[in-house]
Parts: sequence; C-alpha cells; structure tokens
Amino acid sequence: MFPVSPFGPLRHCAAVVVAAAAVLAAPAQAVEPFVLKDIRIEGLQRTDPGTVFAALPFRIGDTYTDDKGSTALRSLFATGLFKDVRIEIEGEVAVIIVDERSIIAGVTFVGLKEFDKDPLSKSLRDAGIGEGLPFDRALIDRAEQEIKRQYLGRSLYGAEVVTTITPIERNRVNVTFTMTEGDAARIADIRITGNKVFDSSTLLGLFELTPSGWFTWYSKTDRYSRTKLNADLEKLRAYYVNRGYLEFAIESTQVTISPDKQTISVAISVREGQPYTVTSVRLEGDYLGKEDEFRAFVALRPGQPYRGDAVAETTRRFTDLFGLYGYAFARIEQRPEIDRATGQVAVVLSADPARRVYVRRIDVAGNTRTRDEVIRREFRQLESAWYDGGLIKLSKERVERLGYFKDVDVETNEVPGAPDQVDLVVNVTEKPTGNLVVGAGYSNAEKFTFTASIKQDNAFGSGNYLGIEVNTSRYNRALVLSTVDPYFTVDGISRAIDVFYRVSRPFNSLGDAYDLTTPGAAIRFGVPFSEYDTVFLGAGFERTEIGTSAGIPLSYLNYRTLYGNKANAFPLTLGWARDARDSVLTPSAGRYQRVNLEASLFGDVRYTRTNLQYQEFWGLPFRMSLGVNAEIGFGKGLGGKPFPVFKNFYGGGLGTVRGFEQGSLGVVDPTGAYIGGAKRFNLNTSLYFPVPGTGNDKSLRVFAFVDTGNVWREDEKVTGDSLRSSVGVGLSWISPVGPLQLSYGKPVQFLRNDRIQRFQFQIGTAF
Repeated sequence: MFPVSPFGPLRHCAAVVVAAAAVLAAPAQAVEPFVLKDIRIEGLQRTDPGTVFAALPFRIGDTYTDDKGSTALRSLFATGLFKDVRIEIEGEVAVIIVDERSIIAGVTFVGLKEFDKDPLSKSLRDAGIGEGLPFDRALIDRAEQEIKRQYLGRSLYGAEVVTTITPIERNRVNVTFTMTEGDAARIADIRITGNKVFDSSTLLGLFELTPSGWFTWYSKTDRYSRTKLNADLEKLRAYYVNRGYLEFAIESTQVTISPDKQTISVAISVREGQPYTVTSVRLEGDYLGKEDEFRAFVALRPGQPYRGDAVAETTRRFTDLFGLYGYAFARIEQRPEIDRATGQVAVVLSADPARRVYVRRIDVAGNTRTRDEVIRREFRQLESAWYDGGLIKLSKERVERLGYFKDVDVETNEVPGAPDQVDLVVNVTEKPTGNLVVGAGYSNAEKFTFTASIKQDNAFGSGNYLGIEVNTSRYNRALVLSTVDPYFTVDGISRAIDVFYRVSRPFNSLGDAYDLTTPGAAIRFGVPFSEYDTVFLGAGFERTEIGTSAGIPLSYLNYRTLYGNKANAFPLTLGWARDARDSVLTPSAGRYQRVNLEASLFGDVRYTRTNLQYQEFWGLPFRMSLGVNAEIGFGKGLGGKPFPVFKNFYGGGLGTVRGFEQGSLGVVDPTGAYIGGAKRFNLNTSLYFPVPGTGNDKSLRVFAFVDTGNVWREDEKVTGDSLRSSVGVGLSWISPVGPLQLSYGKPVQFLRNDRIQRFQFQIGTAF
C-alpha cells in the first residue's frame, strides 16, 4: 500500500512553475493608471466567471495600475485552473484572456497486481491527480517516477510504468497508467565474511531475509528490502554485542543485482573485535536517594561477558522505576569504559530524573469504530493525577487484552508552557472483531460433520459481545445465542446471558431416530478481584426431554423410567479464570487457568459438575515452543440420584483426544450408543516448529502432538489401562481467511470398538 502522501514534492514543483509563468506573463509595457469602466473575460469553457472575478484585485470603478495587473496574474495562475493568462487593455476596459487547463476525466490502471487500486487512487488524488482535477503534466511525470520507486521497494526491479494521456471532448483528458510488473527479484544468496567466532549458518539464521527456498513463496522472505536488511544487520550487531563483542562492526554491505534483474546477491563484511568482560557497574547522577533500589534492577553482573541487551534492559528498568515516582522524562546514559589491553569494561549508568509531572489530559486517537469510553474504562492512570509509569503500562496491557486492536501505543507529550504537566495520547489501530468459525470432520459413521459460529466481540463499538453458534452434525445439533456486557456496572462487573436449544442424538447401532432436547437459559456475572483474576457467578434453567424412539439407549430409557421423560434443573455456577498467555491465537509462552463448578440443588435434577483446566507454554531454542493442556472433569449425583446421563462429559476429537471421532470416547451403552461419562481426563502435549523459510513468523507452524485421556462412569475406577492415546502431526496457520488447524492422528492405545477419525480440521475467518 502506498503512503498517504508519497507525492508531496510534486506540489512544490507545481508552485515553481506557476511563479515562473506569472513572471513571464507580466505586462510588457507600462500602462498609465486609469479608472476601469468594464472588465471582460475571454476563453472560459468550464470555469465559472465568478472564480476569475474573485481572484482579481480590482473592480469596475477602481483605478487600474501595473501593480494590480501583476497581482491579478499571480492570483489567477495560483488557482491552478489556467495554462496561460493575459491582460489586455482596450481603452478603459481590462480584458482577461485565459487558456484553461484540461480537466482529468478519469484515471485508470492497466496491469496493476502488486498494489491495491483504491489506496493508489487516493494517494494520487491527494497529490492532485484525480477525476475532476486540473491536468498538470509535471505532476503526472513525477507520479510515474514515484510509482516506479514503490515497485522497487517490492523487489520488482523490472517493473515499467507508461502514462498515456488521451484528450476527449470539452477540453478533458483520460490518464492511463500501464504497468508491466514482471517477476519480483529473488535473493539468490547471502554471504557473511570476516566472521571467525560464529559460523555463517548460525548468523544467517538470525536474518528475516533468506535465499529462495521451499516456503519462501508464502513468507516472501526472499524479496530484498533495504529496510529489512538494515533490521537484520541490527540483529547481527546485537548478537555479537550480547556476547561481549562490544566493538563489533559491519564494515561493508554490497547488494548486487543480476543483468536480467531477477536475482540479488548480498555480501556482508564484518569485523568481530575482541570479547570484553564486565568488571563493575557504577551508578552516577541523581537517583532520588534510592540507589540501592535502583541497583537491584541492574541486569548486568561483574565477571560476566558484556551484554548489550542487559544494558538496554537495565536502562528500561531504570526509566520505568523513575516513571513510578512521576518522572516521565528521566534520562539514563550508559557509558562503557574500555580497557583493550585486558579485555575488560566498566559500565557507568548516569541518571538525570529531570522533573516530576502529572497527567493533565488523556486523549484517544485512531478508534474509528470503538467508542472512547470502551478504551478509557480500561485505564488505571487518571487525569489530574501524578504520572505513574506502572499504571500507564498496566493500562496499555488492559487495552491490548481487549483484543479489538492490532496496535496500542501510548505517547507522552509535554504541555507547552507547563513543565510539570504532560498529556497522554492513546493511539490504537482497529482490527476486525467479528469471527466466523467453521469446523468439519469426516468419519465412516457421520460422513461429513459441520459446525459454525458467528461472533462479534465488539458489537457496534460498544465493547459488548454477541454470538450465534450453530452445530448441524447428524447426532448433535445446537443453536446458542450469547451476549456479554463486560461493564454491566461501572466497577467492571460483567454480565453474560445465554439462550440455547440443543438436540442430541447419540450414535447407536439400533437406529438414529432418538433425540434428547434441551432448551434453556443462563445468566452469569464476572467479578474482577484483581487485574488478572475474575470470579464468575451464575444461575440458569434447563428443561431436558428424553425422546421415546425405539432406538433409545438403555441408559436413557432407565433414567426416563425412574425419573420421567422431562426433567427441570436450576444449575448454579461458580468459576475462576486467569489468562497470562502472550497470545490467544498463537501462544508460545505463558499460562492459562480455569476452574468451573456447576451445581443443581433444586428441581427434578440434582448434581454437581466440576471442570478444571491448566494450560502452559514454554519458549524453546530455534523458535520452537512446547504447550501442555490438562483438563479434569467430574460429576456426582445428589439426593440419592445418580449423575444425570444427559449431563455427561464427552471425549474424542479436536480439543480432547485427536485421532478419535468427536464425542466417541467413554461409556458404551448396551445398545451400542456412546453416551459419555461422569468423569473426564485429557492431557494434550504439542511441540510447535517454525516452518523453514518463514523467519520469525508465527502465523504458520507445524506441530507434533501426543494426546491421552478418556471418559468414565460415575462409579467406574479410573486406571491407566483405560486411557486412550494418540500421536500425530498437524498444521496451524493464521491464514488470510482466519485461523486454520489441520491434524492427522494415529491412535496408539485403543480398543477394537473405538471409532477412529484420523483427519480433522477447523477453520475460522474474521469479518
């Protein structure tokens, strides 16, 4: 996409042309001043005469002079509407003769593939090239060169741009930009010379740019970009400096393009220097009398190799600590004192806290959809309060956790004339908050199964959630409507309402006409007890009706005979959740915990049902990560009644034990139906690998998994022998149409009557 205004210099060029024309068009002979009796305009075709009269510095009855004539010429040229302007004097009449510029009737693009048409059209229009604007050849030529430059930024070195101007009736022209884009130049090789301590493969592994490979068609990391190369060179420099090579230098960088402009070679020459060991870290300057407190945040230790990242981390910690005390503009200067003879360095950190300030105003910018209050209510830094860096950081994190924005940035601006005040500007970049999720699977029993949900996390920019979930599989169908108000009260207590209608038809060998119908509704409140912990309280109503078909499983028939075909329940819920993962879509570090207790103490059905989930991710070398997910569920009947069969847990498939058909694990009814169980255990372990050639991009990853788990009856003993296990591989991709996950699993611990479903996938898309 083009910058908002890539053609800024064009306006300056046009201004120079206008000024030169005005000088050339000045009256050749002096005119004696006289009183104007009339003013005539000749040559107008489209321009309104009032536009010309408005630019003239004289009127009928005024005294005409050469100075006024020159001023009139300059004013008329400045409108940009005329190629030529003359003033002729006929007696006591001034005749304004104009030659209008052509008007652009339309701008079209031929062969444009690399860029989007709309942003390009907007950029050209901002620069003065668009439908209805005066035609200026100088602007067109400069625009053509700018488009070529943009193609060079995309590694399209063979791209050509030809501009065609076609005159049409009524002094108008059509402007056509014809692009011959060609193929992008690819990086054939990258070489590093002068390195002795670290081998080239290790150093090149740091780079985002790579030579062409198997997956560079997707990652496009083999497209040369000067900006990306500079970033890679900074990574290379940081790698050495973080290992003690304080005087590491990149001596030269040569980029060579082939004669056919299709391949590029990059050669980098480096000088490593010698490693340095830290002897001491000294604090100088004003530390507010809290030197010991600041020293505790020093990340560099004597006796260790010099590490640039540790120095930068220490500087950041010091700045944050000064911010906690209200010093928003504290400056930390680091100065290494090098002894080359011994290979030692003393690090000096000099601090200047400047002045303490308070926040005058907090502004929000960039929220084209989301209301200001949705962002402001997440802020913990208050207006007219002392500046607190810790609260500002927490506020930024809370806005990011909303999930409504691609980027969140907080600027600190000084207030002119008030050295003790600052304004904060919260800049956000909106992203789609709707989500359409589609899931499918295939098995011999159900053939293709289909599930879908439509969700809007930020409905109408209010911060509220609205969702519709639909399941249309052969044996389990559901329609669920949900809404969540995260700020039902000003204190941040949330309210969620669910209305649902579910029809279950457990698979069994006798038939499939039987069904279990459950309409109901529930309401939940979330009470924040800390910045990261939320406790949930809720209540609901469910009415379960067991069908009367001849295919009814024996377990359901027995329950229906003993307790009736209709059962009312009033479940109460109590839960707790904490999410500290680094990402919801592609987590690679952090922890997620959840506990949920459901109890029905009144009505026809009485039971307790508990869910516990623990999830953690660890980052590993070579951009790998390990994820573990554990879930435990158990239910128990109350009042002398068994745990209701229609509240059973189910296992198998995505989210539980992959490789087994969705919901097929657990208790098998004497009729052959899979009816789940009152106890469930899942343990999922996944090892994520980056796809070669994708650099640091986490949107495309492959993974290997080991799953184990099962479902048991209320009175059944849980043993290791009864577990089901599977191994497999999969692909996780944040595709242009949404998150996609494919998995192929092979059961390694199973029974002969288990239902196997090796291939499973799920895809979602944002709107």
